[in-house]
Amino acid sequence: MRFSESLLVLRAMENLEYPVTRRSDVVDHYFGEAVADPYRWLEDTNSEETRSWIALQNALTQKVLGGMSERDSMRNRAAALWDFPKAGVPFRRGSNWFQTRNSGLQNQAVLMVGEEPCGEARVLIDPNELSSNGTVALTQLSISHDGALAAYAVSEAGSDWMTWRVREVSTGQDLEDVVRWSKFMSVSWRRDKSGFYYAGMDQPPDSGVFLDESRGRRIFFHQLGTPQSSDEEVFGAPDQPDWLPVVEVSDDDRYLFLSIHRGTGIENMLLVRDLTDSVSSFQSLCGDFSWKAQVVGNEGTRVWLLTNRDAERQKLVAFDLTRPDEPWVDVVEQSEDTLLEAQICGGKIVCHYLRDAHSILKVYERDGSPSHEVADLGIVSLTQDSTSSGSFEGSSTDEWIYFQAVSFTESGTIWRHSVETQVTEVVQKSASIFDSTAFVTERVFVESTDGAMVPMFLTHGRDVEPNGNAKVLMYGYGGFDIPVTPSFSLLFASWLDRGGVVAVANLRGGGEYGASWHDGGRLGNKQNVFDDYCACARWLTTSGWSTPEKTAISGASNGGLLVGACLTQHPELFGAAIADVGVHDMLRFDKFTVGWAWSSDYGSPSDPEQYRWLRAYSPLHNVSEGTCYPPTLVLTGDHDDRVVPGHSLKFAATLQAAQGCDRPILLRVAASTGHGLGKPVEMLVDEVVDKLAFLELSMANDR
Repeated sequence: MRFSESLLVLRAMENLEYPVTRRSDVVDHYFGEAVADPYRWLEDTNSEETRSWIALQNALTQKVLGGMSERDSMRNRAAALWDFPKAGVPFRRGSNWFQTRNSGLQNQAVLMVGEEPCGEARVLIDPNELSSNGTVALTQLSISHDGALAAYAVSEAGSDWMTWRVREVSTGQDLEDVVRWSKFMSVSWRRDKSGFYYAGMDQPPDSGVFLDESRGRRIFFHQLGTPQSSDEEVFGAPDQPDWLPVVEVSDDDRYLFLSIHRGTGIENMLLVRDLTDSVSSFQSLCGDFSWKAQVVGNEGTRVWLLTNRDAERQKLVAFDLTRPDEPWVDVVEQSEDTLLEAQICGGKIVCHYLRDAHSILKVYERDGSPSHEVADLGIVSLTQDSTSSGSFEGSSTDEWIYFQAVSFTESGTIWRHSVETQVTEVVQKSASIFDSTAFVTERVFVESTDGAMVPMFLTHGRDVEPNGNAKVLMYGYGGFDIPVTPSFSLLFASWLDRGGVVAVANLRGGGEYGASWHDGGRLGNKQNVFDDYCACARWLTTSGWSTPEKTAISGASNGGLLVGACLTQHPELFGAAIADVGVHDMLRFDKFTVGWAWSSDYGSPSDPEQYRWLRAYSPLHNVSEGTCYPPTLVLTGDHDDRVVPGHSLKFAATLQAAQGCDRPILLRVAASTGHGLGKPVEMLVDEVVDKLAFLELSMANDR
C-alpha cells in the first residue's frame, strides 16, 4: 500500500463515528455486588433493533477495511493460496473406499466412494447441491460395516444442530429415514444394518433454536424404515440434565458401550450393555467421574481402554468383562509423550502421541511390548475432518494405516504405513502452491509469570532475522484439554506469504502435556493462561523478534476469551487484536445453548468463590473507560449457537464506548454462519482478507 494511501486510510480509522448504541439500566446482583449490563438488549439477535445495529457496525467495518486499493490483489492471492485439491484420509468399509475431496474452491467438501484409496471415485454426497450459498455442510458421517449404507448429517448456517439421513451407497439414493435435533455425536450402526444409535434432544422453540439451553441429551435407537417418533429411548437421565451421553457399538456387535460426561469435563462414567441379551441393562464399569476411560476396542470379553487413571499423560489398559472387579492390567504404560489415541490395526496396537505438541505414531505388539516408531515426519500434526472417526484410519484385519500430516507450511500429505513391514510411503501429495521450503518452524520455550516454561512454535521465512522489524501474528487457545498443534490455515499461509511471522503458543489449560497442564489453566488457575500468553508476547520483544506495536494476537472461541482478557489486562503489549467468536461475558456464559457445559473449565458464576474468579478476568467486565486499547477486530456469526453472538456484540459495544484513544474497535458479524462449522470457502476467503486488511492497517509503519 502506498504511503499516501496508507495515511488517508489511517486517518479515516482515527476519526471513526461509531453507531449509537443504546444503554439500558439493567443491573444484576452477585453476592452483594451490583454489576451493570447496559447492553443486555444485544443478546437478542432476533430483534429488529439488534439487527439494525449489526448492519450499521458491519457497514462501518467494511468502510474501513474496504478502503485499501490493494484489497483486490490481496483477495486474489488468498484465493490462489487456497485453490488446490484437498482430501481427507481415505477409509474402507466392506469393499468400498470413502474419502472427502474438494477440487479447490468448492464451498464444501464432497464425499466420494471408489474401489481403492485416493483413486478414481464417484460422488456419493455433494453438500454444495443443498444450498445456493454453500451454507449447508456435511458435518458427520457413519458408514455401515459392509459399506452399503451411509448415515450422514448436515448442518445449516453453521449451526451445531444436525439432521441425519441415510443414503444407499450403490444407488446414491436416500432412504425415507430422517432424524432431527441431534448434536455433538456421530451415530453407531448395528452390524445387521437394522438401525443405529444416536444422541437426541428435544426440539427447541422456534424463537430459541440459536439461544436456548441445550440440555437433557438422551440416547435413542433408530430402526430403519420407521419414523423418528417411534425411536426407542435407550438411555436418559432426566434428573441429570448436565450429563452428555455417547454410545458406541463394539465391532463384533456384541456390546453397547455408554460413556457419560458432565458437560465438557474429560472425566466420565462408563457403562456396558450386552446386545445379545434382549433383557439386559447397562452395567457399570466406571461408576463415577474420577478419571477418563475411553473404549479402544474389544476381543470377545477382553476390552482395551485409554485412561488417565494413575497416568496423567494416559495409558492403555485391558480387563475382562466377565471379571469387572479385577484390577485393570497396563498394556501400554504411560510415557514421556502424551497419548491421544489408540487403535487395534493389523493385529498390533497403534498409538498417536504428542511430543512437545506435535504428532508421533508408535506401534506396539498386542501384549504392549514396543514394536517400532513410524518414520519421523517433522513438526506435524495428524489431522481429521468432521467425518473422520480418528486421526488415522485402519482396521484390525489390515496391516496398512492411513493418515494425513500437516504443518504450519505444509497443507497436507496423505501417507500410509504398514505395521508389519514398517514401510511408510506417500499416497497423495499436497498440491498447494505455497512453498513450504521457504519457511522454517522452530520451537522456543518462554518463562511465564510463575516460572512455568511455556512452549511456542515460531514460523517465519528462512531469511527473516530477529532484528525487531518482524510483524508477528500470535495465536493461542489454552483450555478444555485441547492441544494446539501445527496446522495449515489460510490466514497463517497468507500472513507468512506477506512476510510476517506466526507464533503459536501452547498455553496451560490445553491438552499438550496431560492432566496437570490442563489443570494448571482452568477453574481457579485460569489466570495462568492469560499470563502465559502475555509472557510470550513480551518474549517476542525481549528476544529481538518484534515490538508491541508489531505484535498482533488472535484466538477463537475460548481463544477469543484469551484475546479479550489479555487486551483488557495488558493493552500496552499489542499492536492489534482479533477476537473471533469469543466468550466475553463470564457472568452469563451459562445462560445460552451449551454454555452451561463449560463450567468444568471455567467454574460457575452461581458459586460465590467461582464468581470471584470469573469476575476478575471477564473481558466484558474489565473494560476500563478512558484506556487506550489496541486496534481490535471482534468477529462472530449471526447463527452461532455455541458461543452466542451476544458475547461479541456486547464486548464490541463496551470497548467502543470506553476507548480512550483513536485506535479503532471494529465489529464484523457474518450472515448465515455459526461457530465455524462448515463455513463456506467463499466466506472463509472474505473473512481472511478482512483480517489481513485489518492487521496491515493496524500495524502500518507510519501509524
